[in-house]
Amino acid sequence: MVLRRLGWLQQRYIDAVSRFAFNATLPLLLFMSAAGVDFAALGGATYLLAAVIGTLLTLACAWLYGRWRDFARPTLGLFVQASFRSNLAIVGFALCHAAYGAEGLSLAALPVALLTALYNILAVWVLQVTHGGSRSLLGLLRSMAINPLLLGISAGVIVALAGWPLPAFTLVLKQGLSQLFLPLMLVCIGGALRISVLRTAGSVTWEATCWRLMVGPTLGVAVAVMMGVEGMQLGVVFLLLSAPVAAASFIMVVAARGDGTLAANIVVLTTLMSIVTVTLGFALLILAGLVAAPI
Repeated sequence: MVLRRLGWLQQRYIDAVSRFAFNATLPLLLFMSAAGVDFAALGGATYLLAAVIGTLLTLACAWLYGRWRDFARPTLGLFVQASFRSNLAIVGFALCHAAYGAEGLSLAALPVALLTALYNILAVWVLQVTHGGSRSLLGLLRSMAINPLLLGISAGVIVALAGWPLPAFTLVLKQGLSQLFLPLMLVCIGGALRISVLRTAGSVTWEATCWRLMVGPTLGVAVAVMMGVEGMQLGVVFLLLSAPVAAASFIMVVAARGDGTLAANIVVLTTLMSIVTVTLGFALLILAGLVAAPI
C-alpha cells in the first residue's frame, strides 16, 4: 500500500505480475506438488473424502445464497470462489504444523494436493460461467483444457501415476519459488487494496468473509463428523477448511478481468479475521471433545 501511495507500484505492474504468476509460477508449483503425491494412498482416507464433499457442499450453498441475494453474475462468481477456496498450501499447512507437528503435516499433505487441484477446477468453472465466458459444456471444457493451472496439475498427476521421479533440484526450485512468490503476491494484493473500501465494509466483502471463515468450515466439519472422522484427522480437516481465502483467487479474478480490488479486499479481510475465527473454532472443537488437542 505504501509503494502504491508513493507511486512506485502502479496497477499495470500488479496486472503484469499477476499474469506471470497465473501463466508460469503457479502452474509450475502445482505441477511439482501434484507430482509428489502418493495417489495409491487416497483410497482409505475418509477425512480426505469428507473435505472434498464439504468443499462441494459449500460451493453449492454459496451459489444458492448468492442467487437469493441477487448478486450480479461477476459478483456471484467472485463470492462463490471466496466461499469455498481456502489458503491450503500456506496458511493451512502452517496451522496443521503448529497444532500437530510433523504428524499434522503428514496428514495434511494429501488433502492439500487434492483440494488444490479441486479448487482450481471449480474456480475455473465458476469464473468461466460468471464472467462472460461460454456456458456451454464444450466451451467450458475448452477453457479448462487451456487453463495453465489445470495443465500444471494434470502434468503432475501424470508424472505421479507413472512413477517417474522428479530431479533432485526440483525441491530447491519449489522452495525458492514459494519464498519468492508469496511475498510478491502479497505486495500485489497490498497494492490492489483500497483501504477506503475496507472501512466502508461493503456487504459482499463481509458476507464472503463470513462464508469463508464460518459457514464453510462448519459445513466441512459437519460432513466429517457424520462420516465418522474424529481426533487429529478432524482437526486437520477443520484447520485446512478454516484458512482464509487463497491469494491465488485474486490472481484468477484478475485473469478473468473481474473486480481485482474486491478480490484483494476479501483476501486481506479474511486473513485478518481468521486470527479470531480459527483460534476460537479450534478451541470450541477441543472443548467439545471432537478434535485432538494440539501436541
